[in-house]
Amino acid sequence: MRKLSKLNHYRNSVILTILLFFSVFQLPAQIRSLDTIFPGLAPETKNAVFSADGYMKSTKASSVNNLLIKHPNTLNPDITAKVLNSNSGFFVEAMLVLPGNKSLLQIYNAIGNIQDLRGRTYQSFTKGTEVPLFEEATRIESAKKNNPIPDPPPALSVPKTDTVYVRLKDVNFGNCYYRGDMIAEKNGLRFSLTNYKSLSYMLVPVIKEEKFIAQLYFENIQEGILVYGITGAEVSDFVASKIDMLSAIKKRMAVIIAWGSDGLK
Repeated sequence: MRKLSKLNHYRNSVILTILLFFSVFQLPAQIRSLDTIFPGLAPETKNAVFSADGYMKSTKASSVNNLLIKHPNTLNPDITAKVLNSNSGFFVEAMLVLPGNKSLLQIYNAIGNIQDLRGRTYQSFTKGTEVPLFEEATRIESAKKNNPIPDPPPALSVPKTDTVYVRLKDVNFGNCYYRGDMIAEKNGLRFSLTNYKSLSYMLVPVIKEEKFIAQLYFENIQEGILVYGITGAEVSDFVASKIDMLSAIKKRMAVIIAWGSDGLK
């Protein structure tokens, strides 16, 4: 009986150890395919997603149901909820798949390189040449302290959440202030960029605080690295009648997507 008791005690200890192991060290998420995440993509859309430039579509709120995210998909709804549930009148959606795979730590460190936003260009049709969109890009201490601080050295682990504050000197809007929030998802990383001060043109407020939201999502999939992005902006009818907002948002989304992708190539 004593031997049986010891055997049962040993068996229970082994079971407890196994349960503790799996409660602390979760198994890595299963690598999904693009078709699993976005089933039924049109062939031309899928071709664009795998092209060098990726897929990008801009639309007004009246046509928001044309966005890919409005059709069947298995992304966490939280990735897009902040944009889709806002009163945005204009949306831009982007998606591409980069070849190869990177660890979530490598992805996290890539989007931590805020200074790399500086000098990225867009095609200006009025000037007929490539123009830097952000003439300056730097981290700042906090929402209340604009003191510039350097990007930190590469992290050794991925935090569950992280927040940074950024000042971008925009070619059209001058100094713009954004809050960047990172959240580690089950399968990838979500990064959002929200203006916490108004964006103004010639001293006229164009986009009020918290009304410009860019969401990026990164996930390793079977075909490579999925980069999905959606941006929304809420503006007054008066501003919308004076400025081509779809173009303004689209070029900023293109630069942000390129920044997030180039660090992973």
